[in-house]
Amino acid sequence: MLLSVRVRVLSLNKLAVGAMLLFTTTGLRPVPFGAQEPPEDLTKASKARSGGAGTAGQEAGPPTHPNVEKGYFLFPIKPGKPNYLAGSMGELRPNHFHGGLDIKTDGRVDLPVYAAADGYISRMKQSSFGYGNVLYITHPNGLTTVYGHLNRFLGPVADQMRQKQYEKQTFELELFFSKDQFPIKRGDLVALSGNTGGSGGPHLHWEVRDAHDAQLNPLQWGGFDEIQDHVAPTIQAFAVEPLSIDARVNGRFDKAVLTPKQAVGPGVPVIWPDTINCFGTIGLQVQGFDRFDTAWNRNGLQRVEVRVNGQPTYQYVIDGVPFSDTRTISDHVDYEWQHTNGRTLEKLFVDDGNTLPIYTTGLTKGKLRVEDGKLYAVEVNLLDSYGNSTPLRFVLRGQQPTYYKTRSAAVRQPALRYEITRNILKVFAADPDTTRQSGNLTLLRDGRRLEVKPSYTVQSQNVYLYDLRAGLPDSLRFGRVAQRFNRQAMIPAGQEFAFSNNVLNLAFGPRTLFDTLYLQTSYKEGLWTIQSTRTPLFEALRMTLKPNEEIVDKERSAVYMINARGGRIYQGGKWDGNQITAPIKTFGSFRILTDTIPPSARLVSKSAAGVTFVVGDNLSGLASYRLLVNGQWRMLRYEYKNATLFTDKQDHTVPLAGDAELHLTDQAGNKKVLRFRI
Repeated sequence: MLLSVRVRVLSLNKLAVGAMLLFTTTGLRPVPFGAQEPPEDLTKASKARSGGAGTAGQEAGPPTHPNVEKGYFLFPIKPGKPNYLAGSMGELRPNHFHGGLDIKTDGRVDLPVYAAADGYISRMKQSSFGYGNVLYITHPNGLTTVYGHLNRFLGPVADQMRQKQYEKQTFELELFFSKDQFPIKRGDLVALSGNTGGSGGPHLHWEVRDAHDAQLNPLQWGGFDEIQDHVAPTIQAFAVEPLSIDARVNGRFDKAVLTPKQAVGPGVPVIWPDTINCFGTIGLQVQGFDRFDTAWNRNGLQRVEVRVNGQPTYQYVIDGVPFSDTRTISDHVDYEWQHTNGRTLEKLFVDDGNTLPIYTTGLTKGKLRVEDGKLYAVEVNLLDSYGNSTPLRFVLRGQQPTYYKTRSAAVRQPALRYEITRNILKVFAADPDTTRQSGNLTLLRDGRRLEVKPSYTVQSQNVYLYDLRAGLPDSLRFGRVAQRFNRQAMIPAGQEFAFSNNVLNLAFGPRTLFDTLYLQTSYKEGLWTIQSTRTPLFEALRMTLKPNEEIVDKERSAVYMINARGGRIYQGGKWDGNQITAPIKTFGSFRILTDTIPPSARLVSKSAAGVTFVVGDNLSGLASYRLLVNGQWRMLRYEYKNATLFTDKQDHTVPLAGDAELHLTDQAGNKKVLRFRI
């Protein structure tokens, strides 16, 4: 299908002066794309850590968080006794940094949860998702401790919550309190631990936050005697990646991922035996984990330092992460590599679009400029919150890239394929030609031609590099083989931008993208595909779909994401005529589906002590539920992990006796009523 596209696209008459480009006399005039990055100043040392979040690219260290004396906070689970963590501060999760400590609760619920310090209950929430049942206690020093995934609240505040839930006839409720309503003393029993919300097992999620809602590491003020850690981090792998068009790693424009030849353990230094040949602007990455004493589970790194030739060039310290920026984890790690190769590599440089204030770097933000003939001794140090450290050492040698060619008899027919890395178009041309120098690649746009020399040839695969910021081509040609370039627009990050064609509209906000996006969309038989899940979004993208056939039942029709296994995930949407707009948080494939089947419900048990249901929905998912007993609203709790609705045994507000009705409504508005007698 031919699509009419209305976007702003750079033309090929503005061309970057990149490595290995050869211009023909077709009227194109090259224009320099900009000054080369300055070399990394290895003489400037980063300032020492001051216990908090910093600003990337600044020479000064991170700003200091409030000073808290050791012992100010009481450990909230079994204080004074050995405890264990299931998760540490800053741990890498699929779409966020872990914002606190996950404290193990002996594999069960209802362990006592104690207030960490004097203060007052300032906020509480009951929810089936996220933090589940969560309590906030604000302290005189301005910090707030957060207690998540609770099974139940205790004391007068629990009565207040239940009273308000019955007034508003909803379980899902959040309340805020003034300083004088519910004062708390250090060590007061405030709740029982649980497994509610997005918890993957019984534990207490415990945080410390500041007045700006930054999540702070509770271990940064000296740790706790309840948590013992004499185990240093373990190094799993590291990587060296070319970041500029002239850059090479071992002669290629490829990320080199290097793993120790023998498995290493906690605290074991890794000294890479081989010198790594590089050139140009490169970035380092590392993969590792940490453990606490006598614990099997892997935890995250708290701090990583990089020195080159003895001088500090980069440091991150995860002692404070703004709650609003926690999704920036997708720019802290190599997101695409994680989703294609399954290995989570943390960047040891601050990439474009990364606004996290956890870094201390020089002017080049940790990126290294490697020059021909020079040696660079690199030391990467991995640390945990208790100061245990593990070093990684290797040597980079600057080596000017030169053209080379190796052949493979298996390549007998020419072929083309390409990929995009950052702003660089990387084209692979299978070339059976036996000449000493391979032929050029031709880029075409509006009848104009650009000839690109091969950068190198490996096993009869020519590699061509082109900076897409100079303009998007229409097609590529190698000999008699041609391929259309299927990226439709260059979408800049950090500003509003609109893309439109005859099947969809996309509205990008200033914080939608981390970096420049080379947009690829397609439509076929009711399936819209936008980019791929390997490209992260920071904030939601506003997507409008324009079906080519009239949708009859719009009230029950919505946008659904179709995952790789064919699963359908409700996205919602608002109709305007015959087009529907929905915010999406992930690129992927989407359909408009109509849900006409009401939810299902099965009564599992009933008695005066409580009732339990198993509920479900075939497509859009459950939106609301109501239990009426003799016409009176009776509160239910919803546990999505096992799809059950159940009454709270501690709730005796409305007796469970008489005629009852369970009312269910799904996201599409379909309703189900189950009538029974208790």
